[in-house]
Amino acid sequence: MKELIFPVNEEDIKDLKVGEMVLISGRIFCGRDAVLPQVIQAINDGTLEEKGIELQGSLIFHTAVSVAGVGPTSSNKAEIEASIKPLSEAGVKMHLGKGQLKPETIKALDENNSVYAVIPPVTALLGNRTLSSRVVAFENEGMEALHELTVDKYPAVIAAAHGKSIYDKEV
Repeated sequence: MKELIFPVNEEDIKDLKVGEMVLISGRIFCGRDAVLPQVIQAINDGTLEEKGIELQGSLIFHTAVSVAGVGPTSSNKAEIEASIKPLSEAGVKMHLGKGQLKPETIKALDENNSVYAVIPPVTALLGNRTLSSRVVAFENEGMEALHELTVDKYPAVIAAAHGKSIYDKEV
């Protein structure tokens, strides 16, 4: 099992294969339907840096952060899936959530040397592996604000990489 420590570089992503199990550690961002469109707007406005958001080599976990913990939401919700291409173009190297993505989203990941990984909805396990949490931006969104977590060995499976999907029949 490969361990990835975020932020990562281009080479860390190049060798990942669909179906490969990984352990995720380091600093990651959390966001879902309410906040990801705002992050895209900050990219378009050129205000990421002033908000303290550094996307190069980052991971975005499709989740909210609450006292109950963290667990994946469906990555194929319209607002979330629509964010994957522009976030990948802005430097996000891994998107973490659950569910099948559209072929055009998988293509966009490939074009930007980004991948998609799925993680089981195991809130209790992830809570024990979350070392710290802080709101980075859009705090008015409450638990759906953009959070930065420091995590230790979140387990995940690479679900889309290099133009292929774990959901394809040929894989």
